[in-house]
Amino acid sequence: MSTARNKTSKAAAAASAGTTDADARAEFEAQIAALREELATVKSLLAGSGERSASAAKKAAASAARHLREEGEAAIEELRANTKDIEAQLVANVRRKPVTSLAIAAGVGFLIALIARR
Repeated sequence: MSTARNKTSKAAAAASAGTTDADARAEFEAQIAALREELATVKSLLAGSGERSASAAKKAAASAARHLREEGEAAIEELRANTKDIEAQLVANVRRKPVTSLAIAAGVGFLIALIARR
């Protein structure tokens, strides 16, 4: 009888172990499914974050380009104003001292001719 009990106990233990293995497998599969869902959620969050980052970078680049264009236009206007001032001063000097201006122009022309000849 003792042998019969041992066999019955072993069968019950094996059945219990089989159930435990099946339960463990089911629990493991459930954990894998949960991890897959979490990964999908993280993936969608990262995609949204990337889109927001790209949008923010695009806006920042557009703002910087607009700012640089405005600064460039201001610098061009300042150069135009300075050029007009220099031109006015040059015309005034030529009118005040025409002979000196003519001599300077001839000297500069002569130097340019010497340099160009070489």
